[in-house]
Amino acid sequence: MSKKTVWIIVLLVGAYVMCQLVADVGATKFIQIAGVTMPAGTFVFALTFTLRDMLHKRLGKQWAQAAIVSAAGFNLFLSGYLWLMTRLPAPVWFGLGDAWGSIFSIVPAITLGSIAAELVSELIDTEVYHFWAGRFSNWPHWTRVVVSNIVSIPVDSVVFSVLAFGLLPRLFGAEAMTLGDALVRAASGQVLYKGIVTLFSLPGIYLVKDKPLMTGECCG
Repeated sequence: MSKKTVWIIVLLVGAYVMCQLVADVGATKFIQIAGVTMPAGTFVFALTFTLRDMLHKRLGKQWAQAAIVSAAGFNLFLSGYLWLMTRLPAPVWFGLGDAWGSIFSIVPAITLGSIAAELVSELIDTEVYHFWAGRFSNWPHWTRVVVSNIVSIPVDSVVFSVLAFGLLPRLFGAEAMTLGDALVRAASGQVLYKGIVTLFSLPGIYLVKDKPLMTGECCG
Protein backbone atom coordinates (compact mmCIF):
# COMPACT_ATOMS: atom_id res chain seq x y z
CA MET A 1 0.00 0.00 0.00
CA SER A 2 1.44 3.38 -0.99
CA LYS A 3 2.11 6.21 1.46
CA LYS A 4 -0.49 8.35 -0.33
CA THR A 5 -3.13 5.64 0.07
CA VAL A 6 -2.39 5.37 3.80
CA TRP A 7 -2.84 9.12 4.24
CA ILE A 8 -6.09 9.13 2.26
CA ILE A 9 -7.57 6.37 4.40
CA VAL A 10 -6.46 7.87 7.72
CA LEU A 11 -7.56 11.42 6.87
CA LEU A 12 -10.98 10.49 5.48
CA VAL A 13 -11.91 8.06 8.25
CA GLY A 14 -10.33 10.21 10.98
CA ALA A 15 -12.09 13.38 9.81
CA TYR A 16 -15.42 11.58 9.63
CA VAL A 17 -15.15 10.16 13.17
CA MET A 18 -13.84 13.48 14.55
CA CYS A 19 -16.79 15.43 13.14
CA GLN A 20 -19.24 12.94 14.63
CA LEU A 21 -17.74 13.33 18.11
CA VAL A 22 -17.41 17.13 17.92
CA ALA A 23 -20.99 17.49 16.69
CA ASP A 24 -22.42 15.50 19.60
CA VAL A 25 -20.61 17.60 22.20
CA GLY A 26 -21.51 20.80 20.35
CA ALA A 27 -25.18 19.82 20.39
CA THR A 28 -25.29 20.41 24.16
CA LYS A 29 -25.86 24.09 23.33
CA PHE A 30 -28.57 25.66 21.19
CA ILE A 31 -27.73 28.69 19.05
CA GLN A 32 -29.85 31.15 17.08
CA ILE A 33 -28.83 32.64 13.73
CA ALA A 34 -31.14 34.91 11.74
CA GLY A 35 -34.07 33.82 13.89
CA VAL A 36 -33.43 30.10 13.28
CA THR A 37 -32.55 27.89 16.26
CA MET A 38 -30.53 24.69 16.10
CA PRO A 39 -28.03 22.62 18.10
CA ALA A 40 -24.53 24.09 17.82
CA GLY A 41 -23.22 20.82 16.42
CA THR A 42 -25.27 21.26 13.24
CA PHE A 43 -22.50 22.87 11.19
CA VAL A 44 -19.91 20.21 11.95
CA PHE A 45 -22.36 17.35 11.63
CA ALA A 46 -23.41 18.59 8.20
CA LEU A 47 -19.85 17.98 7.02
CA THR A 48 -20.15 14.28 7.86
CA PHE A 49 -22.52 13.73 4.95
CA THR A 50 -20.01 15.00 2.40
CA LEU A 51 -17.16 13.20 4.17
CA ARG A 52 -19.19 10.00 4.05
CA ASP A 53 -19.70 10.49 0.32
CA MET A 54 -15.97 11.06 -0.11
CA LEU A 55 -15.31 7.83 1.77
CA HIS A 56 -17.76 6.02 -0.46
CA LYS A 57 -16.26 7.43 -3.63
CA ARG A 58 -12.63 6.69 -2.79
CA LEU A 59 -12.83 3.59 -0.58
CA GLY A 60 -16.14 1.96 -1.52
CA LYS A 61 -19.48 1.18 0.09
CA GLN A 62 -18.20 -1.28 2.71
CA TRP A 63 -15.62 1.20 4.00
CA ALA A 64 -18.30 3.88 4.33
CA GLN A 65 -20.57 1.52 6.26
CA ALA A 66 -17.70 0.44 8.53
CA ALA A 67 -16.88 4.09 9.30
CA ILE A 68 -20.50 4.80 10.22
CA VAL A 69 -20.72 1.87 12.63
CA SER A 70 -17.28 2.57 14.13
CA ALA A 71 -18.15 6.22 14.74
CA ALA A 72 -21.27 5.09 16.58
CA GLY A 73 -19.13 2.94 18.87
CA PHE A 74 -16.72 5.81 19.61
CA ASN A 75 -19.69 8.07 20.35
CA LEU A 76 -21.03 5.56 22.86
CA PHE A 77 -17.68 5.44 24.63
CA LEU A 78 -17.44 9.25 24.77
CA SER A 79 -20.98 9.74 26.08
CA GLY A 80 -20.60 6.96 28.64
CA TYR A 81 -17.40 8.50 29.94
CA LEU A 82 -18.89 12.01 30.17
CA TRP A 83 -22.03 10.67 31.87
CA LEU A 84 -19.89 8.82 34.43
CA MET A 85 -17.95 12.03 35.13
CA THR A 86 -21.22 13.87 35.88
CA ARG A 87 -21.94 11.27 38.58
CA LEU A 88 -18.56 11.55 40.31
CA PRO A 89 -18.17 14.22 43.04
CA ALA A 90 -16.11 17.34 42.35
CA PRO A 91 -13.79 18.95 44.93
CA VAL A 92 -15.14 21.94 46.83
CA TRP A 93 -12.75 24.37 45.16
CA PHE A 94 -14.01 23.42 41.67
CA GLY A 95 -16.83 25.90 41.19
CA LEU A 96 -18.07 24.51 37.86
CA GLY A 97 -19.03 21.06 39.12
CA ASP A 98 -22.82 21.54 39.09
CA ALA A 99 -22.81 23.54 35.85
CA TRP A 100 -20.59 20.97 34.14
CA GLY A 101 -22.84 18.15 35.29
CA SER A 102 -26.05 19.88 34.16
CA ILE A 103 -24.59 20.48 30.69
CA PHE A 104 -23.10 17.08 30.04
CA SER A 105 -25.88 15.05 31.64
CA ILE A 106 -27.75 15.35 28.34
CA VAL A 107 -24.82 14.01 26.28
CA PRO A 108 -25.97 10.35 26.51
CA ALA A 109 -29.40 11.33 25.14
CA ILE A 110 -27.75 13.35 22.38
CA THR A 111 -25.40 10.49 21.57
CA LEU A 112 -28.09 7.81 21.46
CA GLY A 113 -30.30 10.06 19.37
CA SER A 114 -27.34 10.89 17.14
CA ILE A 115 -26.37 7.23 16.71
CA ALA A 116 -29.91 6.24 15.82
CA ALA A 117 -30.16 9.13 13.37
CA GLU A 118 -26.74 8.38 11.89
CA LEU A 119 -27.34 4.68 11.44
CA VAL A 120 -30.70 5.30 9.77
CA SER A 121 -29.93 8.41 7.72
CA GLU A 122 -26.36 7.71 6.71
CA LEU A 123 -26.98 4.11 5.75
CA ILE A 124 -29.87 5.46 3.66
CA ASP A 125 -27.49 8.10 2.32
CA THR A 126 -25.01 5.37 1.38
CA GLU A 127 -27.64 3.38 -0.49
CA VAL A 128 -28.94 6.44 -2.35
CA TYR A 129 -25.39 7.50 -3.26
CA HIS A 130 -24.54 3.95 -4.39
CA PHE A 131 -27.70 3.74 -6.49
CA TRP A 132 -27.21 7.18 -8.07
CA ALA A 133 -23.52 6.58 -8.81
CA GLY A 134 -24.34 3.28 -10.49
CA ARG A 135 -27.43 4.35 -12.41
CA PHE A 136 -26.20 7.81 -13.42
CA SER A 137 -22.43 7.28 -13.53
CA ASN A 138 -22.03 9.85 -16.32
CA TRP A 139 -23.68 12.65 -14.34
CA PRO A 140 -21.50 15.16 -12.43
CA HIS A 141 -20.23 13.79 -9.13
CA TRP A 142 -21.73 16.66 -7.15
CA THR A 143 -25.21 15.36 -8.03
CA ARG A 144 -24.47 12.24 -5.98
CA VAL A 145 -23.91 14.38 -2.89
CA VAL A 146 -26.95 16.57 -3.48
CA VAL A 147 -29.38 13.72 -4.18
CA SER A 148 -28.22 11.56 -1.28
CA ASN A 149 -28.29 14.52 1.13
CA ILE A 150 -31.76 15.60 0.03
CA VAL A 151 -32.99 12.25 1.30
CA SER A 152 -30.77 11.77 4.34
CA ILE A 153 -30.64 15.24 5.92
CA PRO A 154 -34.38 15.54 6.76
CA VAL A 155 -34.44 11.94 8.05
CA ASP A 156 -31.41 12.56 10.23
CA SER A 157 -32.68 15.88 11.61
CA VAL A 158 -36.11 14.57 12.58
CA VAL A 159 -34.92 11.32 14.15
CA PHE A 160 -32.12 13.07 16.04
CA SER A 161 -34.23 15.95 17.37
CA VAL A 162 -37.15 13.81 18.52
CA LEU A 163 -34.91 11.31 20.33
CA ALA A 164 -32.13 13.56 21.65
CA PHE A 165 -34.26 16.44 22.91
CA GLY A 166 -37.79 15.01 23.21
CA LEU A 167 -37.83 11.36 24.29
CA LEU A 168 -34.47 10.39 25.81
CA PRO A 169 -33.25 13.26 28.09
CA ARG A 170 -35.48 12.32 31.05
CA LEU A 171 -33.88 8.88 31.15
CA PHE A 172 -30.64 10.60 32.18
CA GLY A 173 -32.10 13.25 34.48
CA ALA A 174 -31.92 16.08 31.92
CA GLU A 175 -34.61 18.54 30.81
CA ALA A 176 -36.60 17.51 27.73
CA MET A 177 -38.54 19.41 25.07
CA THR A 178 -42.02 18.58 23.88
CA LEU A 179 -42.04 16.70 20.59
CA GLY A 180 -43.49 19.76 18.87
CA ASP A 181 -40.69 21.98 20.14
CA ALA A 182 -38.10 19.37 19.17
CA LEU A 183 -39.38 19.38 15.61
CA VAL A 184 -39.83 23.14 15.25
CA ARG A 185 -36.88 24.48 17.27
CA ALA A 186 -34.34 21.77 16.55
CA ALA A 187 -35.15 19.80 13.41
CA SER A 188 -36.26 22.61 11.08
CA GLY A 189 -33.16 24.73 11.69
CA GLN A 190 -30.90 21.73 11.19
CA VAL A 191 -32.41 20.90 7.81
CA LEU A 192 -31.89 24.46 6.61
CA TYR A 193 -28.30 24.91 7.74
CA LYS A 194 -27.17 21.38 6.93
CA GLY A 195 -28.38 22.05 3.40
CA ILE A 196 -26.38 25.29 3.27
CA VAL A 197 -23.22 23.61 4.59
CA THR A 198 -23.71 20.82 2.06
CA LEU A 199 -23.65 23.33 -0.80
CA PHE A 200 -20.39 24.86 0.47
CA SER A 201 -18.80 21.46 1.01
CA LEU A 202 -19.73 20.08 -2.43
CA PRO A 203 -16.28 20.73 -3.94
CA GLY A 204 -14.87 18.23 -1.46
CA ILE A 205 -16.19 15.36 -3.55
CA TYR A 206 -13.69 16.29 -6.26
CA LEU A 207 -10.73 16.03 -3.88
CA VAL A 208 -10.77 12.23 -4.08
CA LYS A 209 -10.57 9.93 -7.07
CA ASP A 210 -13.51 7.85 -8.23
CA LYS A 211 -11.59 4.63 -7.68
CA PRO A 212 -12.74 2.44 -4.77
CA LEU A 213 -9.80 0.62 -3.18
CA MET A 214 -9.80 -3.13 -3.55
CA THR A 215 -9.35 -5.43 -0.56
CA GLY A 216 -5.93 -6.54 -1.75
CA GLU A 217 -4.74 -2.96 -2.06
CA CYS A 218 -5.77 -2.16 1.49
CA CYS A 219 -4.27 -5.19 3.08
CA GLY A 220 -1.08 -5.59 1.04
